[in-house]
Amino acid sequence: MAKANILAVEDEEEILELISYNLGKEGYTVQTVTSGEQALRAVKQQPTDLVLLDIMLPGIDGLEVCKSLKADEETRSVPIIMLTAKSEEADIVTGLELGADDYITKPFSRRVLLARVKAVLRRSTEPATTDENGQVRIHEFVINPGRHEVLVNGEAVVLTLTEFRVLHFLANRPGWVFTRSQIVEAVRGDDYPVTDRSVDVQIVGLRKKLGDAGRYIETVRGVGYRFME
Repeated sequence: MAKANILAVEDEEEILELISYNLGKEGYTVQTVTSGEQALRAVKQQPTDLVLLDIMLPGIDGLEVCKSLKADEETRSVPIIMLTAKSEEADIVTGLELGADDYITKPFSRRVLLARVKAVLRRSTEPATTDENGQVRIHEFVINPGRHEVLVNGEAVVLTLTEFRVLHFLANRPGWVFTRSQIVEAVRGDDYPVTDRSVDVQIVGLRKKLGDAGRYIETVRGVGYRFME
């Protein structure tokens, strides 16, 4: 099976060379550019399976590139992994809400780079975790949205409607990081008046009711939550 075509967008030459070398060694085809303008042209000019996108770029920054790609019908389905500094938590949140699929903080190891790339590519090509009956089956969970029923190791867990919706939303997209506002939008809609703290309270309640299985709901510090793959 052919390896993916990856576009790496980074203005620091050493990091760009590191990315290109390590991904190339794994058999990926890697194109490198150093600005947002070049990135937008490159995605339009050749098939791209994944974009590694630095946030801090000269000219058009990474957030604007992400916004442009996700707003364009031709490119919105291309997965994006943001490359960020540890101090850029606010930008990470913004990027995820603009449609980025994941992020990697710099400096990063070869192992982290390859793992994140493989995970995002896998999620972009594999079908959802739902079975033919619309149930989500993952780890010890069977989640039935039609019945609003959750089974953990065959035992029913009683959840509130909001708790159920949060769990279903996260478990149906394992590995994806979601901000608190994305969770609120998916569960209750844009007009629901809620604070970040309200989402945190729902997660605390979920974990308590799920017992040991609550460990699959992972806190991503400063960003939000994800359901472990």
